[in-house]
Amino acid sequence: MIKKYSIKELLNKWDFFLNKKVLVEGWIRSFRYSIFIILNDGSTINNLQIVLSKNFDKTILEKITIGTSIKAIGIITKSIGKKQLIELKSSDITIYGVTNSKDIQKSILQPKKHSLEKLREQAHLRFRTTIFSCVMRVRNHLSFSIHKYFQDHGFFYLHTPIITTSNCEGSGKMFQVTTLVNKVDDTKDFFKCKTYLSVSGQLEAETACMGLGKVYTFGPVFRAENSNTSRHLSEFWMIEPEIAFYRLKENMDLAEDFLKSIIKYILKNSIEDLLFLNEHSWSNCNKKLIDKLKTILKYPFKRISYTKVITILSNEEKKRNIKFSHPIIWGMDLQSEHEQYLVDNYFKTPVIVFDYPSHIKAFYMRINEDRKTVKAMDILFPGIGEIVGGSEREERYEILLERIKEAKIDEKKLWWYLETRIFGTVPHSGFGLGFDRLVQFITGMHNIRDVIPFPRTPNHAEF
Repeated sequence: MIKKYSIKELLNKWDFFLNKKVLVEGWIRSFRYSIFIILNDGSTINNLQIVLSKNFDKTILEKITIGTSIKAIGIITKSIGKKQLIELKSSDITIYGVTNSKDIQKSILQPKKHSLEKLREQAHLRFRTTIFSCVMRVRNHLSFSIHKYFQDHGFFYLHTPIITTSNCEGSGKMFQVTTLVNKVDDTKDFFKCKTYLSVSGQLEAETACMGLGKVYTFGPVFRAENSNTSRHLSEFWMIEPEIAFYRLKENMDLAEDFLKSIIKYILKNSIEDLLFLNEHSWSNCNKKLIDKLKTILKYPFKRISYTKVITILSNEEKKRNIKFSHPIIWGMDLQSEHEQYLVDNYFKTPVIVFDYPSHIKAFYMRINEDRKTVKAMDILFPGIGEIVGGSEREERYEILLERIKEAKIDEKKLWWYLETRIFGTVPHSGFGLGFDRLVQFITGMHNIRDVIPFPRTPNHAEF
């Protein structure tokens, strides 16, 4: 029986496969002179050229078009062309699925450059395009690197619920889950109370770290925010580690090491896809994508308190005659323009800002001794601003209860969360990282809707 190989396997070990008979399957990218088939199977950005025999069956030739799926059996030989090392000489082609030429002309499979907006309209087909398959392979390697990092560092992977009654962020912008249409008696609903799609698995992860020590979540979360921007999704993926006995500094150390480790992994394992993204105008990095990623690895992240940030921004306004859209006042929430100025213009390196004013941060963050700030930290990256948000958690029962009441959250719904502060409470910390925004940063894609298979945004839930 002839063994099947992926195109990636054949190209990676091409010298081993020379003069061997192999089977490959994939989709036709182009077909020239009734002899040359360019095949791709998704395993790599690179294609395999198939050279058909001169007396090839004409009835099969007539059915071959761009987009047709085939099986090909043949001999691997050195290519006389300059564009590829090897090619497959074949006289045995089986067609799985034919494609009508007229249909191709209406689709994004037509061999010409399409806008990313056009690709989104046919999201079910864009996996077959070079640009999107590149992004998806990077996304896959990035997912693997995240699990690898945490598993190698003694963390336990935790599955947190998607349906919840609690709102970790306290924003109120949540999708409600119900089986009752046009009814309001929640006690008769499926869960006998109001339930929502989770905005975060953090609170559940905190309870788990109280017994397992180190845990992390990696799953979908949902925000009912009416934000039609290039950086927001209604459904996205979050990475949330929680670690018992960690203080804020250890949390910052972990987050920095984590980010550097996975970027290093991607530079090693996704280099072919990154090179394509680096060289094409699909990226918003002007052919500096790989340099940008390498720069992240070069130097320690700059660490600075929120109060010092306000001083720097205020001084920069006066010194350089800069006018920010949002006035610089202590106690304000830093806006994108402030974050990007710090990273791109002032420090020119990733920045960790810590000790934020308590009133602009969540109830679960540990209050500092000054009673004005909390042990929070945000990591700011070039080009995108905040990429990580975390904190040392408030482990003191009375103070946590007070903070919950200040946030006007019903403490009865968080009885289980509060109870962890009664049974052997410990200092603990964690952070959240939006996975899709990380993919966007690493691939250089301008719009976050182009780094997730089927984006969910306001007014868009097709496919």
